[in-house]
Amino acid sequence: MLQAQRFELKYLLDEQTARGIRDFIFPYLKPDPYGAYRTDRAYPVHSLYCDSPDLQLYQSTINGDRNRFKLRIRFYEKENDAPVYAEIKRRENNVIYKERCLLRRATVPGILACQQPTRADLVNPQPEQERALGNFCRLYNELSAQPIAHVSYLREAWYGDEGNRVRLTLDRQVTTRPEPEGRLDPKLSDGIPVFGPKIVLELKFTGRFPQWMQEMVQVFQLRQTSAAKYVDGLLSMEDRHLLNPNSLQLKSDRLPVSSGRRRAPAVTMRAPHGGF
Repeated sequence: MLQAQRFELKYLLDEQTARGIRDFIFPYLKPDPYGAYRTDRAYPVHSLYCDSPDLQLYQSTINGDRNRFKLRIRFYEKENDAPVYAEIKRRENNVIYKERCLLRRATVPGILACQQPTRADLVNPQPEQERALGNFCRLYNELSAQPIAHVSYLREAWYGDEGNRVRLTLDRQVTTRPEPEGRLDPKLSDGIPVFGPKIVLELKFTGRFPQWMQEMVQVFQLRQTSAAKYVDGLLSMEDRHLLNPNSLQLKSDRLPVSSGRRRAPAVTMRAPHGGF
């Protein structure tokens, strides 16, 4: 599913400022239903980021490439049968596009091992979902990608009356760890803090920057920053000596041997028994 193009602005805050922003936005936005009845209105978000062995996607952000993308498997629930999302998040100049499909959790290991995708992998095998999965697998294969890192945080989300056209999120306790085996384990007891006690504020909107958001930025004297969770997470790993700074690769004892990995032929979606 290809979501509408949008803009994203990011800021790093302390807790006091975040609480002030929550009070400020109350007349304009509603709490996300996923977090409305949870403590502090927050729900857990987990992302398994994938990259090439030489971390091309990481380097594209570090280099400030205007057109770049990330590949990730996103999940929210810990149950073994809970579905997950395969996502492509693209940046073209200053515009963000996100394409994703809903997968059966049990199919993820096969997809990460470059097995050809099938309609049976999808929770809802509709044409747009098939295209999204095909695009994800194509990019994954072209990069010779593999799982790299697990990023986790607690998200407090708010949205406007027009659905997802205006959205504000506050991400707390952002942590990461190497995850070369591609496990979808929500436990991050040994996770590395990425931004310390800081909270990542993201302002997401389509069309024009809402006037009330401009006022909020001025009132709280917010300063825009990058706050890229995957990239800053790898830098945090380097600080903990989990990265080899000379090759920009995770240390060899943290990664599977990629040369022995089974590669699929050119990605073409196929049904389990015959064509579509």
